[in-house]
Amino acid sequence: MAETTGSAKRVDRPHERPLSPHIQIYNMYQINSVSSILTRITGHALMAGVILGVWWLLAAAVSDRYFAVANAVVTSWFGKLVFTGSLWSVWYHYLAGLRHLYFDAGHGLEMQMAERLGWACVIGSVLLTLLTIAIV
Repeated sequence: MAETTGSAKRVDRPHERPLSPHIQIYNMYQINSVSSILTRITGHALMAGVILGVWWLLAAAVSDRYFAVANAVVTSWFGKLVFTGSLWSVWYHYLAGLRHLYFDAGHGLEMQMAERLGWACVIGSVLLTLLTIAIV
């Protein structure tokens, strides 16, 4: 094998630079970053509403006493908070999905348009949540 000269750079230094973008590089207060994080959070948060709803339905099938306990939790402030948060998560996740379909079609990729669409997802999801609550 040939020896390397002293001026050759070593490539096995683990701390020279990150291999992929790291959280320290991102500006966490850009709407695109917030939108990306919210999409992940709302995807997971949907499970809280699903679990609470399934528990309520399961309790209804088990017994009257068990249903009374589950119903008390579901109709309490905590249950209403979970279901309202899940409703907002559904709307946000839906709008963010539409946004990504628009991006996948090659549209809206300019920074200004991407920011507008990010704000549209946040504001639209809040408005649609309030509208749904008002109707129901």
